[in-house]
Amino acid sequence: MPAENDNVAAAVTEVTEHLTVLVREEIELAKVEMTEKVSSLTRGAAAVAAGAVFGVFAIVFLLITLAWILDALFVDGAGDIWVGFAIVFVVLGAATGGAFLFAWRKLKVGAPKPEMAIEEARKIRATVKPGGGV
Repeated sequence: MPAENDNVAAAVTEVTEHLTVLVREEIELAKVEMTEKVSSLTRGAAAVAAGAVFGVFAIVFLLITLAWILDALFVDGAGDIWVGFAIVFVVLGAATGGAFLFAWRKLKVGAPKPEMAIEEARKIRATVKPGGGV
């Protein structure tokens, strides 16, 4: 009987150790997943900020361009300086669009949720649960 009790005790100890390792690894997996998603969301938020700045400058250059166009239409001898402002406006508009497109791709990740860790925890629970798995 003492040998059987030792075997059972050793088995319980081994199972407990393995379960502890599994839980630690699942926590680490959840941390990694959360870090990746938060990083993606942070990059997306930074891109939104950059896009907003580009957009504000694009609006300013659009208004300056319109002012110079009106000046060229109504004042004799005014040059075609408005073309340069229009080119800058187009470049800023493209930068705004690019920044918002990048932000949309990064923010599409959604709320940070450790999906892989949750799925693995469900599998472990199903395996450990009486009558489940193995």
